[in-house]
Amino acid sequence: MLELAPYAATDAASRGRRHAEPPPSMRTEFQRDRDRIIHSTAFRRLEYKTQVFVNHEGDLFRTRLTHSIEVAQIARGICRVLRLNEDLAEAVALAHDLGHTPFGHAGQDALHNCMRNHGGFEHNLQSLRIVDQLEERYAAFDGLNLCFETREGIVKHCSRENALLLGDVGVRFLSGGQPSLEAQICNLADEIAYNNHDVDDGLRSGLITLEQLREVRLFARHVKGVESEYPQLSGRRLIHETVRRMINTLACDLVATTAQNVAQSAPDTIDNLRACPPLAEFSSELAVENQELKRFLRTNLYRHYQVLRMTNKAKRIIGDLFSAFIDDPRLLPPQYQNAEDQPRSVADYIAGMTDRYAMKEHRRLFVVGEI
Repeated sequence: MLELAPYAATDAASRGRRHAEPPPSMRTEFQRDRDRIIHSTAFRRLEYKTQVFVNHEGDLFRTRLTHSIEVAQIARGICRVLRLNEDLAEAVALAHDLGHTPFGHAGQDALHNCMRNHGGFEHNLQSLRIVDQLEERYAAFDGLNLCFETREGIVKHCSRENALLLGDVGVRFLSGGQPSLEAQICNLADEIAYNNHDVDDGLRSGLITLEQLREVRLFARHVKGVESEYPQLSGRRLIHETVRRMINTLACDLVATTAQNVAQSAPDTIDNLRACPPLAEFSSELAVENQELKRFLRTNLYRHYQVLRMTNKAKRIIGDLFSAFIDDPRLLPPQYQNAEDQPRSVADYIAGMTDRYAMKEHRRLFVVGEI
């Protein structure tokens, strides 16, 4: 068994669960967290929540579920090399998108706008709300009762106002501390996954082209290498080979730079590590290239007119649903009616919808003849 680094997260150093439980007999505490996440209702819903392309637009585009699995794979590999706790990294990666609305970031923006006078909406905080309160699986407690380390990893960023409401996981946003190195790695593994896989999905959709991407240094360097080594390669295999090499370059750079930062800071416990500046990062050169790729995707894919048409529809669907349910809570399923905080209850219901369920619910409420 791999010996963990002295600053890695461990069961022995865990800050525990909100509700005390006997320790697991055949698995670690973080393995238990991972298993609870996988068996949750919110995790299953990710199969039909969009990444960039809405579910009905094609069977081969990534969903929040496949994205989360890809993040977990990248994070585990990096953590293994750095002698960090792979099980914690996997749990954080699998849970990090549980709170996403239908229709991706467009849905989140729309729901945040609806909730602007009621505390707002942010998917990281919603993910924590799901694992702390909304999942209903266990007799002794609400939520999944995850370890502190998993819960803190879910919340990647947070305003001071919200941090004051989060208790233990909000403290670092007030004091300037850092989460575990496993959580830091997960944050960047998320970025590696969605940038590169959005390239893949964007090319598959035809909304961006190889010719456009050849102007992006990170992509151009790798596709040139593939074409030099395999001059006859074309089509999907050329794209897959290029994307896998880009992922590998970013992951290896993250490992090397993080290891160098750790060596310089020399933390000898996880608490000492939390007091260090962020240690997981890309080298300055690769960070610049990665930002260039992100800007390209934002301009050419996320703001492509065909994507914007769907996101515009998505915002209208979310807005219409919220208004209808706020105006008449009797339209909600019984468990969401008569809540102490009715707007938040409506937001919980809408955020939990899959893309196709949101569209179906919208038709039920606004199209004559739908039931």
